Amino acid sequence: MNWRSGSKRETKNKYYSIINKLKKENKINREFELMISNLTLEELIALKLELSTKIVSGKLYGFPIWHALPKIVQEATLKYAVSATKNTTEAMNFLGLTKSRFFILKRKYEIDSYFEEAE
Repeated sequence: MNWRSGSKRETKNKYYSIINKLKKENKINREFELMISNLTLEELIALKLELSTKIVSGKLYGFPIWHALPKIVQEATLKYAVSATKNTTEAMNFLGLTKSRFFILKRKYEIDSYFEEAE
């Protein structure tokens, strides 16, 4: 679902795009987008974990991946919500967060600086 349709009001979120940021950083291209679009989210996460462990012989000993997953998923979802919506109110509604909780999480995960680094 694209949350950007509707109001023509200019807002900060309008300029946030994870795809554009990663393209500017030469981390992805159109072919890569097409390849990952054929994967499920579960396959993509498993693939990233497998690739991450290659340099350590397939072991992530000492890293509590199971306990870190909720925070990893929350950060990714917050980044998506900010990039997929026109403004903060829409992002908060999309995520079902109160204003105070949204801003706490936005500050915690440094969402604005994540997008602004690419500009």
